Amino acid sequence: MQLETYISDLLYRYECVTIPEFGAFLTQRTSATIDDATNSFYPPKKTVSFNEQIQKNDGLLAHYIADVEKIPFEVANEKIAKRVNSIKSFLTQGETITFKNIGDITFNGEGKILFEPIYQLNYLTDSFGLSQLVSPKVTREAYKTEVEAIEKVIPLTITPERRKSKPYFKYAAVALIALTLGGLVSSKYYIDQIEQHNQIAQEQAFQQLDAKIEQATFSLNPLPAVTLNVSKQSGNYHVVAGAFRVEDNCEQIVNQLKEAGFNARTIGENKYGLHQVVYGSYETGEEALKVLRDVRNNDNKDAWLLIKDLNVAAE
Repeated sequence: MQLETYISDLLYRYECVTIPEFGAFLTQRTSATIDDATNSFYPPKKTVSFNEQIQKNDGLLAHYIADVEKIPFEVANEKIAKRVNSIKSFLTQGETITFKNIGDITFNGEGKILFEPIYQLNYLTDSFGLSQLVSPKVTREAYKTEVEAIEKVIPLTITPERRKSKPYFKYAAVALIALTLGGLVSSKYYIDQIEQHNQIAQEQAFQQLDAKIEQATFSLNPLPAVTLNVSKQSGNYHVVAGAFRVEDNCEQIVNQLKEAGFNARTIGENKYGLHQVVYGSYETGEEALKVLRDVRNNDNKDAWLLIKDLNVAAE
């Protein structure tokens, strides 16, 4: 079992992934950084750490393995425990355990776990597609020094002959101003004519519209009332068909169960972020247990009974 692959998948979505009886991988978001020495820009990311004090089984890892490998939850827990025993055995022998794309774990002289992260993957989904950027250093002072050196060698001067204005430029400027003023006057007259024409056309359109409204009659006949009888499932006893990470899979399972004659539906996410599908919900435990026995014998031996008040959970 590739335990590190499952842990790596969960680190994208969760801030804590616990390996029961071993420890937990934690993630924390860090902002973008700049390395002044190499002129490198690094995007925001999740830093990964390890805490061996957190060992209680929260079910997240086991549920994910059970969902991916299509095995019962108990079997997934057994596989995790077996792998943990193997890891501890290697560590006590002084070996280094490498979790691919996560980091290396070793024992120190006091028997404590040391973790060295490996930043091959960025687990922050907001930074998807962003990579390290190296920018060349901007040397503004060097260009300023070059310009000052050129000015000393080739001084910029304006001779009196070049500063003399030529008389025909004055006449050209007067002609240009006259043409501009004439164009503005004619343009204003043309715009006034267009606005006057548009105002007359708009008043005629409003008059025609008022006349048509006065001639129109409206008859609104009442529509017949439609009564829909919708049966709402109720009850705190739910026969669960399965819990799925991808919500689209739930709709497919619900349709299959309905075709088989069950009153199937989804009841939302559990605390592990998995979407639950039930064969049905029932008012009494006896009715739910009867359906559960039939389902396990004929359809799904891994079905289980969930006792939960959905109205209280929604609040």
